[in-house]
Amino acid sequence: MPEMTFTVKWPDGAVQQCYSPSLVMHDHLEPGGRYTVADFRDRSTTGLDEAAERVRATFGFACTSAATTADAVTEAARRYDDSSTVEILAMHPPLPTASSSPETS
Repeated sequence: MPEMTFTVKWPDGAVQQCYSPSLVMHDHLEPGGRYTVADFRDRSTTGLDEAAERVRATFGFACTSAATTADAVTEAARRYDDSSTVEILAMHPPLPTASSSPETS
């Protein structure tokens, strides 16, 4: 199962690296995306819950790292007003794009 990281810039400029055991975070966040703190918290924890369940389905146990990241995001979000803005600085690895896949004839 491919794992990934996403880098968040909080409203005060603090930068946080976040871990996910699955690329599913690409379904919830976009690189360069800007979200309110409340929206980011909800999108992140939903995505991380999905990632943990994918690990459970594949390996038979939940991913504690995904839960730890969700807790860290929730804790960090408490420091800011829900309407403040969070920016996604990077998501690695990125999703493959159509232009990067080989052409077929």
